[in-house]
Amino acid sequence: MSQAPNVVSFGSSQAPLVGKWHPAHGPQRAAMVVHGATGVPQRFYRHFAHWAAQQGIATLTYDYRDFGESLTGATRSSPARMADWAVADQDAAQHKLAELAPTGPLWVLGHSLGGLGIAFHRYPERVSRVITMGAGMTHYRDHPWHYLPKALAFWFLIGPVATGALGYLPGRRLGFGEDLPSGVYWQWRRWCTRRDFFARDIGKSLPQPNFNATEPPLELCVARDDDMVPPAAVRRYAAHFAPDRTQLRLFDPANYGLGTLGHVGCLGAGCEAAWQDLMFPDAAEARTGAA
Repeated sequence: MSQAPNVVSFGSSQAPLVGKWHPAHGPQRAAMVVHGATGVPQRFYRHFAHWAAQQGIATLTYDYRDFGESLTGATRSSPARMADWAVADQDAAQHKLAELAPTGPLWVLGHSLGGLGIAFHRYPERVSRVITMGAGMTHYRDHPWHYLPKALAFWFLIGPVATGALGYLPGRRLGFGEDLPSGVYWQWRRWCTRRDFFARDIGKSLPQPNFNATEPPLELCVARDDDMVPPAAVRRYAAHFAPDRTQLRLFDPANYGLGTLGHVGCLGAGCEAAWQDLMFPDAAEARTGAA
């Protein structure tokens, strides 16, 4: 019988966050937190989280402040920034994970933005794995030609015009995912339209990063057909870390009988074969390659 997740609440810098705790089915081999992508609500990850729990991996999903189930007022009234999501909220979720699973190894899975906070966190020894999917320092010129018009419109045309006019990004109306606080959109825009990515925010909205840490090991994964965060952007991000710490893994949709994985497909419903490779790489070497 399917076990329903438990709703959990916790705080991040006085901002309330709401999550779902999926207890492990049977003996628990690890506990994992899923840091979501920008504009992707935690409900998107529910199928993956349920599957992980069936594999003995207790899993915590949650929504960042002023987004999804953590939204408490009007999106246009939110002061949230991308940095708040990547640092304070992720840190709060990791502390909540340790509280929910007081013993045993802890894993961190970051999707897109969810994997960009790594250098800003100080992980306890219990964290034995950090996995990212589609996390990279993307510049808009990295996108393939067929995706570039959409990116240019998002960053330079309809995205800034709509956000400036309404006080928030109306993502649902524009076909760009969920609605976002304006501070999240503007900081995201700044990172993806400058070659130095988030460097100018270090010492301001971002703390000093520690790219020289040697633990825990990092598994940086990306779909071969990810147009939003192409493999080149993931390699650029990986180059900031100690080389002995990182492993790059490329996921090809053809290996799973799929037409596409893209930026979000690897963690979406119907991709159990990809999940198996993502979570248990020792059994997947024949199907994944170096990115």
